[in-house]
Amino acid sequence: MSIDLRSVLWLSLVLLASSARAAGVPNDCEQLIVAVAPDWDSMRGQLQRFERDGGGDWQRVGGAVPVLFGKNGLAWGRGLAGQEQPGRHKQERDGRAPAGVFRIGKIYTYDAALPLGADFPFHQVTKADAWIDDVTSPDYNRFVTIDDPEHPPPWFAKEKMRHHDFAYRWLVEIRHNSDPPVPNDGSAIFFHIRRGVSRPTSGCTTMAEGALVDLITWLRADRHPCYALLPRAVYAEKAGAWNLPAPKFLPEAD
Repeated sequence: MSIDLRSVLWLSLVLLASSARAAGVPNDCEQLIVAVAPDWDSMRGQLQRFERDGGGDWQRVGGAVPVLFGKNGLAWGRGLAGQEQPGRHKQERDGRAPAGVFRIGKIYTYDAALPLGADFPFHQVTKADAWIDDVTSPDYNRFVTIDDPEHPPPWFAKEKMRHHDFAYRWLVEIRHNSDPPVPNDGSAIFFHIRRGVSRPTSGCTTMAEGALVDLITWLRADRHPCYALLPRAVYAEKAGAWNLPAPKFLPEAD
């Protein structure tokens, strides 16, 4: 049996392209949140929503909104893409937001219901709920509920989720370092309300409350939403291989 070398080469190229694309935005992701920063050390940028049309192409949804990242900028995170890249990687308490591509998890809120029109899995945060950022804990970077909030364990005061803090009224989980969590690679990464136009975060992505409510109202679980955060130059380099919207569709990064 003869071997057609051209066919073998063509198949190899197809498999290589498939593997590269599989490392980015997955095919089942039909809603994509994209944020771009001017560079790795930027604490601010712009966020744009996208969704796939009937032909699978990305279409913009709404306008771009200003967002804030970590006070020290960005570093590669652990999600659908990014953890395999060379360079600085996210660490606990490094003040950097994780870059790469990530799934969107559950919404956590102080409220008993999501905003009108929203339809996405959520949990109303109680005084028994916590998110663990202790790198020595077996529950690191996980949501937990304690049995007796009236008599909590000593660690609970630092990890509890119910605060008198307007910024945490809405938390949208960004699934960084989640499957499974690796100790010290970063925890508790969310979209949430910004505390001011120049108040960066420890690693989350924040925005005005109205913009966050618009995002929450738009999300749909059956469309498997994802989040991509990258410096602009890296985005331009990765867009094709990672199945991202073309760079020309992005807003300027402030």
